[in-house]
Amino acid sequence: MNDVSAFCRLDRRRKAVVQAARALFVEQGFERTTLGDIVDRAGGSLATVYKVFGNKDGLLEAVVFESAASGEEIIREVVARGGSPAQVLHRIAEGLRAHFLDPEVVSLVRIVIARSINERDFAQRFFERTATRTKRALVTVFADWQNADVAMAGEPEALAEIFLDLIVSDLHAEAISHGIGLRHSAERLRARTDFFLAGAGMSGR
Repeated sequence: MNDVSAFCRLDRRRKAVVQAARALFVEQGFERTTLGDIVDRAGGSLATVYKVFGNKDGLLEAVVFESAASGEEIIREVVARGGSPAQVLHRIAEGLRAHFLDPEVVSLVRIVIARSINERDFAQRFFERTATRTKRALVTVFADWQNADVAMAGEPEALAEIFLDLIVSDLHAEAISHGIGLRHSAERLRARTDFFLAGAGMSGR
């Protein structure tokens, strides 16, 4: 029982530290945030932070990777709600837009980009846990439709790549540029999704 209680306390402390770090990295930036700042907000001690995360870089990885599968989760949640392929793809596009343009996500992505310049392994791990998993989830969706005899002009993997390129590229550009010269409006998003559906021979389905 004591071991279980100790584990639960450590897990609660870990979650509190990650939550505090995430908030401070967004508010102050990664470089300006100290481990002392994080402990002050989360409670606990520096010794616990070092024990669980090793250092601030390890804590950043926990903050980033614990929420890195959001695109994959959005796709799965949308598909679970059902609907026609057109309805599903429109909802996926809307979900990705809300996620990628969330101010907190934008701040974290900027931190990731800055670190990835000099940390190739970190960049690869982040890409695998985000873009790669999102694409795999969408490939599965198109493959399921193909197996259900939904007509489509292309193979699942190619269609998934084209859809994500068409939708996500604009979102990334707007997020990184603070929206300068580009506004990924709901109308623009619907138009791009409809364009994809027409090109993929899936309009009205």
